[in-house]
Amino acid sequence: MTVIDTNELYRILEITPAYQNIMLAGKHGIGKSQILTKYFEEKGFKVVPLFLGQMSDSGDILGLPDRDTSTGRTEFLPPFWFPKDNTPVVLFLDELNRARPEILQCIQDLALNKTIAGRPLPEGSRIISAVNLGDEYQLTDLDPALVSRFNIYEFRPSVTSWLLWAQKNGIDQRIIGFITENADALDGDDYVGELDNLEKSPDRRGWEKVSDIIKNVPELDMIYLKAISGIIGARAMAKFNQYIAANHMVTGRDIYTDFEAVQQTLEKYTTPQLAIVNDSIYQFLEAGEEIPGAASNLLHYAQWLNETSRNEALSHFANNFLDPHYPKAQGFIMAKLPSLYSMFIEFIEDISFTPSSDDPEIVFGKPMEDKWTRKNLS
Repeated sequence: MTVIDTNELYRILEITPAYQNIMLAGKHGIGKSQILTKYFEEKGFKVVPLFLGQMSDSGDILGLPDRDTSTGRTEFLPPFWFPKDNTPVVLFLDELNRARPEILQCIQDLALNKTIAGRPLPEGSRIISAVNLGDEYQLTDLDPALVSRFNIYEFRPSVTSWLLWAQKNGIDQRIIGFITENADALDGDDYVGELDNLEKSPDRRGWEKVSDIIKNVPELDMIYLKAISGIIGARAMAKFNQYIAANHMVTGRDIYTDFEAVQQTLEKYTTPQLAIVNDSIYQFLEAGEEIPGAASNLLHYAQWLNETSRNEALSHFANNFLDPHYPKAQGFIMAKLPSLYSMFIEFIEDISFTPSSDDPEIVFGKPMEDKWTRKNLS
């Protein structure tokens, strides 16, 4: 099965004709439904979700039978979800592989001809489905004939994509810092308990819930920790609480707003920690928040990296400029900090660099050349 991330999903949605159906497979809580709904609503489509795993009767799909008095024949009344006008819709078939066999039989004609009980969907309508993937789910085997009617992709959104989304959507900074340092805790595969099937493990939806509870709460007492444990599980809660108690990482927003206030803290950081700070700077810029007069703090940060011979960290800071996840950050640096942009371009041209952003222990880049003096950054 072809694996795609969030950016690739957006491109596939753009290039796929309306008559072709798409199926996304993936674990729960990774944002399949949310991303699809937001994408099509922003395009002006009405999204009609059908939670097939909750349907118990084929009438939920076909509509109820009724006798046409003029012909004497039985016809099906339009079901509750069917469009009332001729405007195209996106029919979102959620939990497709949790549906009962009789429900799946009704989907066959819908997926092939965009027709249900002889009634066609409005021209230009789309059918998108989402299925859960994994041995931990109670699933229904899908008929090969039905499967053949969908373009199928395994959806694995990257941690970077989630961090950018989190910055833009006001997720608590403690959670963003924790996930930046503990990427395995985002989707929680290593946090699944072995006691029973009610053991909780973290997922993206869960972290958003945690943020809603702890936002604007500076100190988390025992009741907050218990609330968090009920959302993401005891193991993830304990590690998150340990992170909060032991270390509050400097964020990109901290540097952008007041570099001098955090400079002494940064002096203690190792190269991998500074790489995390660099990522946070780009994530903050990508979120689009601007504070008048604060951009020069980024220049001071780059000067400090150079003057204190933190060459690998400066190399990573420069090479992040090429990351396709950060188009707004790139535009901001080019427009607001042309001297920093010029330094980045010249520096990148002078090194060969193969990043491995999945491993936070990697030391990025090569030592700086002697020509990178303060005047290059001024």
